[in-house]
Amino acid sequence: RVFTFCGDALGACDFSAAQAPGEGLPVLTVDEEIYRRLPDLLIATVDKFAQLPWNGKTQMLFGQVTGECPRHGFRAPCIDDTDTHPASRHGHPAVRSITHGPLRPPDLIIQDELHLISGPLGSLVGLYETAVDQLCSWTVNGKTVRPKLIASTATIRQAREQMRALFLRDVRVFPPQGLDAADNFFSVQRPPTDVLPGRRYLGVCALGRRLKAALIRVYTAELAAAQALFAKYGKAVDPWMTLLGYFNSMRELGGMRRMVDDDVRSRLRDMDRRGLARRHTPLIDELTSRRSSRDIPGLLDRMEVMHDPTLPPHAKGERGGRGSKPMPLDVVLATNMVSVGVDIKRLGLMVVAGQPKGTSEYIQATSRVGRNDKAPGLVITVYNWARPRDLSHYTRFENYHDSFYRHVEPLSVTPFAKRSLDRGLSALLTSLVRLSDTTTSDNGAAHDVDPDGELLRRVKASIVARADGVDGSGAIGGEVLAMLDARIDAWRSQADYYEGKGTHLGYRTAKDSTTLGLLENPGTGPWTLFTTLNSLRDVEPSAGLILRDGAFWLGDGPDGLDT
Repeated sequence: RVFTFCGDALGACDFSAAQAPGEGLPVLTVDEEIYRRLPDLLIATVDKFAQLPWNGKTQMLFGQVTGECPRHGFRAPCIDDTDTHPASRHGHPAVRSITHGPLRPPDLIIQDELHLISGPLGSLVGLYETAVDQLCSWTVNGKTVRPKLIASTATIRQAREQMRALFLRDVRVFPPQGLDAADNFFSVQRPPTDVLPGRRYLGVCALGRRLKAALIRVYTAELAAAQALFAKYGKAVDPWMTLLGYFNSMRELGGMRRMVDDDVRSRLRDMDRRGLARRHTPLIDELTSRRSSRDIPGLLDRMEVMHDPTLPPHAKGERGGRGSKPMPLDVVLATNMVSVGVDIKRLGLMVVAGQPKGTSEYIQATSRVGRNDKAPGLVITVYNWARPRDLSHYTRFENYHDSFYRHVEPLSVTPFAKRSLDRGLSALLTSLVRLSDTTTSDNGAAHDVDPDGELLRRVKASIVARADGVDGSGAIGGEVLAMLDARIDAWRSQADYYEGKGTHLGYRTAKDSTTLGLLENPGTGPWTLFTTLNSLRDVEPSAGLILRDGAFWLGDGPDGLDT
């Protein structure tokens, strides 16, 4: 077990090591412990769906257990465990596992940020949801009970179509539209006042100037103006002392980081000559995928640090030693990572470099500032006059921002399209076969699956019914059934072939060198019937583009020639 305790040095907290030495905080963070202890609330990302066909232990999350060990938790055939455990030198008594029937599967699924489940990712999530929905359903008095599903988002269009494609559910919008458009239960629309300042958008377009040149001047002006107000009013100006820069690509962000370290820094030293204030050595960091996931929480904590008017200006650039208080950041450069989960109320200033590709992304990103009713938000969008789309948004800037929720793009989710089936149907078939029954979950059980058995008939029927339900026309079910039959035939042929050679078919290759895997990892080789994704983050492999003498090559074509 990995225990998490409150760090109370006096041991007064109920969750400290002194008060709860054998439990601590009731949280689990290690996958193996989650499978054995089965928490009441599980927080995960849809990326974990890719582990369903690979890991038989995931069936325990849906209540498929066969026993319980008093020391280690629940058991299933895929768990490498013994029926008895002797007394340990750490004081644990001898225990014996007991038989335990299936548990109740999850009753409630909450999907946050629904607008992110779209495109190739959304299509595969919709395919894997077929297995999740089936595994979460249970029968009560002869009636199938599916889990209740709640999805939330602030920016979505055609939600009814998306929910049907993802979850095969009808939509009940909460709260329903009432009589007052300005009051939707979650928020009340009010005119901006000194007490309720809101968020203001400002558009900048420097005709004939490069975007980088315009950004340098905007960054310099905002940082110097904030410093001048900070010197006059103190902590009240803190929300605008940290500039949050948003970029549509890593290339643009990288270029701007160099500009902040060079041009912006040198210009800030002379801004007192222009009626603003001199600002010394701004501290800069970035919130991008280049940062390790372990570093992100520390960066978010540092973004919470307020500027201190009592701190000497020359000390702003100094980094404290071990145990010293972290210095507040002056500039944070970010990509679309900032659009989700960054709830830092002190931020009040953002500069957007170019119009983002989607209105939904624009709304989500710019709403990171001005979240505090005592700190109005200022969003400055710097447009590239050489891009027709940017110029179009600039010319109708006021009309667009008055009604930008109307411009949110519809989302595309097609779980049973041909390319989606090529990528995920084998994973869906394997997941339902492996996780629906405890007798088929062990790795070696792949060899003994009966192609004509009741289990496979039920699995095929549920997938075909799901495909027809999502499609609506009833025309795709026959095609999905043919693809399933082809995979089942290949499954059985592979099992017979291995058996004749003294080996054994498993879901994945084992260390014993006699169990060979049915599922294949995606790589640089050709995609086969049972190539299965390890992660939903890499739905499509990257294509290498090589330019030679004006001609393009995109790998080998189907005829073996360069195309």
